[in-house]
Amino acid sequence: MTARPAPWPGVPDGEDTPVRPAAADEAGLRARLAEAADACDAPDVVLAVSRNGRRTVHSGGTAKPPDVPREDLRYEIGSASKTFTALLLTRLIRRGVLTGAEPAAACLDPGRPPDRDPVTLAHLITHTSGLPALPADFVRRGLPAWRTNPYARYPAGRLTDTFLRHRPRHRPGTRWHYSNYGVSVLGHAVAAATRTSWDDLVDGQVLRALGLSGTALRAEGPGTDAVGHRKDGRTPVPAFDAGGFQAAGAVRSTPYDLLTFLEAHLDPARSPAAGALRAVRVPVLRRGLGHRHVHTVGWFRHPTDGGPMYFHSGATLGQQAFLGFRPDTGTALAAVCSRRFRARDPFIATAYALLAE
Repeated sequence: MTARPAPWPGVPDGEDTPVRPAAADEAGLRARLAEAADACDAPDVVLAVSRNGRRTVHSGGTAKPPDVPREDLRYEIGSASKTFTALLLTRLIRRGVLTGAEPAAACLDPGRPPDRDPVTLAHLITHTSGLPALPADFVRRGLPAWRTNPYARYPAGRLTDTFLRHRPRHRPGTRWHYSNYGVSVLGHAVAAATRTSWDDLVDGQVLRALGLSGTALRAEGPGTDAVGHRKDGRTPVPAFDAGGFQAAGAVRSTPYDLLTFLEAHLDPARSPAAGALRAVRVPVLRRGLGHRHVHTVGWFRHPTDGGPMYFHSGATLGQQAFLGFRPDTGTALAAVCSRRFRARDPFIATAYALLAE
């Protein structure tokens, strides 16, 4: 892994290619979305596409349609919430509130003696902190609610206390390892450093800034939030409770709001968060054989013939989501479904293929 030698979290470098007008094939796109929704094999599926600002939304599924149209409900996006967290952190850095180099432990416990190799906010958001995917005692504490809401059994206080007592497996900044734990610690560290609750930070820096009125961090109930299901596609599960892991997976949103979020990344100039939206597209690290795996602050980045595509998926105990955008075609894709991930699940692959085509 090599870090990008640029001011954190990166400075736009103009490497994305200009938008290529998409073919005007509305009927063909709707047909492909309908076919993709059937392939996802979930009780509720919504596929929302924006091409150069023109939106096409298809909803379907194996279950009886709910009273509220599927596309108007809020869905749990799981780990795709990290793209919201990355944008929030980047906005705070660009405004001079934070630098990204702050040791997380010092934010959470200001009187603590400095560590020799501290885990910084930058390490946490880029999964280079040396922390495992989850705290060591997560399974034991969550086991009684493993099929319903294990994260709810791990509150914020427990998570931060565990972090302050934990020594990273590797020196921070030397290895990439995807970590819900690390991004969750980031959320609490940022809240402590700014003396602002996580809810208020997300609301002020992301939701209101981008006009996302259909996005929240907690479920309200039937009529507002989609109901998730187990792998069988029939058994409902309770609404996801992120516990102390809010920054890593608490966002729930409508497909229309998710498109608005993605469209802002495609056309930053029209947003009050323009600088941050440009910055989160810039590669900050490369890893793997030949440095083939490229990451920005919050997005996975894959090459296509026309230019890079950016994406992030997520899953809870009863729902899945895929968010992605392609500057070269001016395309954004938000896909959600109400079924738990299972072996050889077609949902993510289907959504990825739609964005890549």
